[in-house]
Amino acid sequence: MPAEVLKGLCYMEGRLSNHQGKPSLDHGFGCMHLMQNKRADTLTLAAQKLGVSTDQLKNDITLNIRGGAAVLKDEAIKLSPSHTEPTKLADWYGEVAQYSHSETHTTAIMYADALYKLLNSGFSAPTDSGETVTLAPQHVQPNTSTAAPVKAITPAPGCKNDGNVDYPGAVDCIVDPNTFDCNIVPAGYPHCTYEDANRPDDLTVNYVVIHDTEESLEGTFNVFQDPNSGVSIHYVVDTDGTVYQFLHDKDVGYQVGNYWYNQHSIGIEHIGWDATGYLWYNAAQYLGSAKLTAYLLNKFDIPLDHEHVVSHGTVPSPILTTNHVDPGPYWLWTYYLNLVHKQGIPFADGPTDSHIISLQPKTAARPLGGNGTETPANFNFFYLYNGPSTKSGLIPQLVDPTDVTDETNNVESNMSYYYLAKVKDPAGTGNMMYEIWYGESDQAHSNPSSIVQHAHLAWLAVPPDAVVKGHGTPVTLTSNDGKDVPIYGKPATGATVIGYAPNNSIFASVITTNEDGTTNLWYEINYNHREAWVPATSVTTVHGIKK
Repeated sequence: MPAEVLKGLCYMEGRLSNHQGKPSLDHGFGCMHLMQNKRADTLTLAAQKLGVSTDQLKNDITLNIRGGAAVLKDEAIKLSPSHTEPTKLADWYGEVAQYSHSETHTTAIMYADALYKLLNSGFSAPTDSGETVTLAPQHVQPNTSTAAPVKAITPAPGCKNDGNVDYPGAVDCIVDPNTFDCNIVPAGYPHCTYEDANRPDDLTVNYVVIHDTEESLEGTFNVFQDPNSGVSIHYVVDTDGTVYQFLHDKDVGYQVGNYWYNQHSIGIEHIGWDATGYLWYNAAQYLGSAKLTAYLLNKFDIPLDHEHVVSHGTVPSPILTTNHVDPGPYWLWTYYLNLVHKQGIPFADGPTDSHIISLQPKTAARPLGGNGTETPANFNFFYLYNGPSTKSGLIPQLVDPTDVTDETNNVESNMSYYYLAKVKDPAGTGNMMYEIWYGESDQAHSNPSSIVQHAHLAWLAVPPDAVVKGHGTPVTLTSNDGKDVPIYGKPATGATVIGYAPNNSIFASVITTNEDGTTNLWYEINYNHREAWVPATSVTTVHGIKK
């Protein structure tokens, strides 16, 4: 196998990272994106060829690369009319297209083109362990005729620069409603991916949701051009800032794991991985996305703050299950929101309180690497402790403490929280400790376990220069019987209770909304890392007019 092809694929698919063994959106593993999905099972094939387990391939980057090489060689022999491997670097073009196992022929060709573009430009980049890998420019002209035998599973919806998009400048990849629209397709979900609507006339659009793909651009196309994926997105922003549109703004995408938020939001995917975002997110991608978000905020009259431009990871689950955590700890919210502001969008204006804070650390202000790139120091999750000292131990966490994307014992920047007390960390870290109410996963490891979250007083540790005045209204949660107040994942009567907070606990609320089709008023609260909802009947405002 040409080492150049292996280096290029490992960089293009995974930025030289195995992503802690986690699968991509397309259920591929490692920097070689060994798949295990309905289109292909190259993960099992690689394991058989090397005589190793699939778990080893997921977690060992060296084995993952060898596994990718074994799959490429096996498929190249099958693809070749003479059942031999290509002898020239240019002739691996067809096999690279085949290796994508794309839904469409155009995406397979795009995949091969992207790889050969990378081969010709070369690169020098760090692995997630810090080792630098270099590929010199190859100056190779691919033999595109070798892709003629590559067969796609379905005809290509295709993408084109025809201007028939909502966002000026986006590449038109809008999917065919006769194949993807759940209001048209007879089989229904999951054999379709979105619902046509007429927003904002029939449903208000209140949010822009920021995602990352956990996938390369080409793999992302495989997912969103697949009517059986059950998921969809309005826009995708590549690492170079190019914007692709897959759904019209007016339509409801299945993109956030919470149907109420789907109905009231536009979703933007960004090529990258949450656990290693510093290897992906960069100034060009942030700027391309910020211009798009500015357009959406202006179009739908959405305020500019992090409560309206939300992370997928700050959207609550509507039921008792975990939700996604993207774009993760390396998304620079201060930098990003400032970029949107520079497009002419004013920051949201609203009530403030001396005890409502937000975090704007220096690590979120700009990429810390060269040429607009990030470094691991751009980490922006901040942790909570059991007492007013970092020596008191972290509050309970849902998953493995080594998982930097876990959101059950921390907060991210630019969210508003109400604090009751503050002290300088007596452990000598220099951090300030702020006491807040926080919905903890306190029964996740009990027997029997439960992911119902219960609010407790916890202490948030942050650098002293990271704290700014937040906006929002302090609200006290109250109940008629003095029992804990139920917390919900969406503002809807009959919604599932996802947590509880003690009577008289205080939270910051930035948003109020009327339940769809009613006059029932609901308050959004920043319950933990995520937003949550309580009905007005459970709320007394701390300041202003009491109910």
